[in-house]
Amino acid sequence: MDNKRAREIINSLGVIEVLYQSRPIWIEDIDGSLAQVRYLDDRDSSFEIPVGELQER
Repeated sequence: MDNKRAREIINSLGVIEVLYQSRPIWIEDIDGSLAQVRYLDDRDSSFEIPVGELQER
């Protein structure tokens, strides 16, 4: 995924499924080429990953 699409997803009013390592995640923020995300099934911890590793379903 590229930064532009990740920003579109953050700003979207709809729900768009995004995966990281085949697990659904929620994108919290984008900072340059990094995305602050959290797994939907483990909302207690967030982490940063390269935006390019996100996959839209």
